[in-house]
Amino acid sequence: MIGHQSSSNPVRVVLGDDHSIFRASLRHLLSVPAPVLKSVYGVDVGAGFRVVGEAGTGDELIEVVRSANPDLLLLEPGMPHLSGFEILRELGPEHAHLRTIVLAKAVSQSQLLSAVQFGIHGIILKDATTELLFEAISCVMAGQYWLGQTLVTHLVETMRPLIVSAKSTSGKLAFGLTAREREVVGMVVAGYSNKEIAQRCGVSEETIKHHLTRIFAKAGTSNRLELSMKAAQQGFEATA
Repeated sequence: MIGHQSSSNPVRVVLGDDHSIFRASLRHLLSVPAPVLKSVYGVDVGAGFRVVGEAGTGDELIEVVRSANPDLLLLEPGMPHLSGFEILRELGPEHAHLRTIVLAKAVSQSQLLSAVQFGIHGIILKDATTELLFEAISCVMAGQYWLGQTLVTHLVETMRPLIVSAKSTSGKLAFGLTAREREVVGMVVAGYSNKEIAQRCGVSEETIKHHLTRIFAKAGTSNRLELSMKAAQQGFEATA
């Protein structure tokens, strides 16, 4: 459920992509009434969305974001004139409240590392399903981070050589986790969503959220991405 702002107000969105047809498709998708989105895709998007601006080049996008002051930026990383990451650098700390999701055809190792560096809240591939897009948006607007299963695995493998020297001697993520909590961590590292973890464990999604709250407290992390990185750092293996 979207919790970043009042449920009575739609999420204000800016679209940044150099393909006008893709922007038009996103704009049309985001204009669907919230009750319909919930009925069709099963994701609570609060009061829905309102596209307040869009741009096809990096320099134009900076002006649009500064003028429209949106809640959410859907961003193609390969924008002309300025890349997606250069755009975020230019926007600076005055837009720290802005939630950013990168929409990309593919994501390289360097882009994954840049995403972590610039504090991007989510990455989703353009060939993902519409349901997955709305789930990612809902997660990000609720103050969490989103990476698909493949991208989490890719990020963990990318970061592992950089942090191998910091791996604990035991090679296990302990922190007093129960067997079920260790199972949940393994699926988080593998990139499964709360809904998928709940289905695999045979429990409710709310139960998984309670597990994660306790796991975050025990591990000293505040979100799924931090937990994945800390687990990878200590040699924790993903659950297939």
